[in-house]
Amino acid sequence: MASGRMWSTHGMQIQKQNKMFREEIIMKLLNNHESFVEYIANLSDEDFLHAAPGKWSAGQQADHIYRSVKPLNLVMGFPKPIMKLVFGKSNRPSKDFDSLIEKYKSKLSSGGRASGRFVPGAVPVEMRKSVSENIMRTVSRLCKKVNRFSEDQLDHYILPHPLLGKITLREMLYFTIYHVVHHKKLIEQSRVIVH
Repeated sequence: MASGRMWSTHGMQIQKQNKMFREEIIMKLLNNHESFVEYIANLSDEDFLHAAPGKWSAGQQADHIYRSVKPLNLVMGFPKPIMKLVFGKSNRPSKDFDSLIEKYKSKLSSGGRASGRFVPGAVPVEMRKSVSENIMRTVSRLCKKVNRFSEDQLDHYILPHPLLGKITLREMLYFTIYHVVHHKKLIEQSRVIVH
């Protein structure tokens, strides 16, 4: 069982700890994405569309979350020998949640940004429901696929991350748990400035 203290970030649960196990990873993936989708659903149309200069609207944040989870869901469905052949295997233990998130924050503070297929286009209000449904459907499918992997396999297989480089499946799932929290916080900060 994982050990550590619990802290809450804008209604989403994050555990400060050494290691999260599969069941906890699945729970946090579902809970954090559900919280994000519920938050998006309750925004006014004005707040959903608002984007500060050089920043994304709430709709674009949601589309970015979908664009980020979709390829992970796809790859987690690959046969394991193909994953190993295409992406390789880890030559080190997985980082703990806190260490991975600190590395991500460091990359962001050094100017790291989303690029290519992860950059959202315009997201009109009419797309709010479909983007939210896409997020939850994809996260639900991802969680089912996580169950295909043993704890050891989550630390064995690696995937490329555009900012973090090659990271283990467990680390990619840690990132995904945190990533949606990060983008919800960006939306909240944008709303504070507006209101």
